[in-house]
Amino acid sequence: MSNHTSGHDRACELAIVVPTLNEKENLAPLIALLDAALESIRWELIFVDDDSTDGTWQAAWQLAASRPNTRCIRRVGRRGLAGACVEGMLSSGAPYLAVMDADLQHDEKLLPEMLRRLRSEPIDIVVASRFKDGRKPAGLSSGRERMSRLGNWISRRICRAELTDPLSGFFMIRRDVLENSVYSLSTLGFKILVDFFASAPRPLSFVELPFDFRARRHGESKLDSAVIAEFALLLCDKSLGRFVPTRFVCFLLVGVFGTFLHLAVLGVLVMALHLAFIKAQAVATACAILGNYFLNNEFTYKDQRLRQGLFWKGLAVFFMVCATGAWVNLMLSRSLLESGFPWWLAGGAGAWVGGLWNYNITSFFVWRKRPTPQRMTPLSTPGATAAAAAGGSLKGEQWEHPPA
Repeated sequence: MSNHTSGHDRACELAIVVPTLNEKENLAPLIALLDAALESIRWELIFVDDDSTDGTWQAAWQLAASRPNTRCIRRVGRRGLAGACVEGMLSSGAPYLAVMDADLQHDEKLLPEMLRRLRSEPIDIVVASRFKDGRKPAGLSSGRERMSRLGNWISRRICRAELTDPLSGFFMIRRDVLENSVYSLSTLGFKILVDFFASAPRPLSFVELPFDFRARRHGESKLDSAVIAEFALLLCDKSLGRFVPTRFVCFLLVGVFGTFLHLAVLGVLVMALHLAFIKAQAVATACAILGNYFLNNEFTYKDQRLRQGLFWKGLAVFFMVCATGAWVNLMLSRSLLESGFPWWLAGGAGAWVGGLWNYNITSFFVWRKRPTPQRMTPLSTPGATAAAAAGGSLKGEQWEHPPA
């Protein structure tokens, strides 16, 4: 009997979570490599797909139809590698959980050794490192390698661990590490390993194993400006989040950009086009609000991004809320100035209160806050814990086989 057939006859010891986005051509080769590497291990494979447009989730369903140890969670309306990894791990009851990419760049032959180390040693996590022992990843361009090394250096300040590759997307953890950290995870961006180390209630014990990072065979890298911005948000959340909500910081940064945009448009209209100040001010204000709305929708509230009809409805509400915030700003500033406060303090206080108004009101009326899950005492068995957690928080579509 093949190993993948016996996966459901006996409880799986290892769950491998593979987040996917437009990786259709890589799924079948990845499964073949895993079958060869994990012949003597009871394991399951969980694809977590962010509603790919190239047929990835359909291909995963087709593969699952003939493989009892393979399934796919399709996430609709939300994106993010870190969040996908957490959902996949919560859907399994396996005592050991691995995360790896679908792009075939990770060395699947390292998985048995990672599992052996977790079984036999008192450690929490095994990290596959692209840089340990002076390695230079062949699968990274020189520019990507420099970016990775810089990101690693910054991440080590947050992780509280001297990892050679804290940005690795290939690692294995014990289930209790997930259970103890799940309510503290940010699930921002694409580097879940940093999130685990920074969110754990205690320093995690770890081992790093070197591996050769292979070149991508199919598909394209997901690294772009949005991913870099998400990574910056994760670092901000883990360093400043205990004092100021990271989303609020991002909202304020977008507001700073809007201020510069406002002044730039105003200057062009008044100085170059000689438009009357009041008309120019109105146009510049509208441009700034529009720019702020677009950036907040793309970055600040990426996990709750508005699309199609909701985008335009949200824009109308955003304009009304920001207009009210501007009025609050002006009224408070004028009141403080008339009371004898210096102009810079009056202006700063007005801007701060106006920003708070815009942030809180738009969070509720434009990008509605999702309810925070109640903290629950873990149940006695890992499988029951995972089932309860998955049932309470997973909003994607989960199928072991394609629907009839």
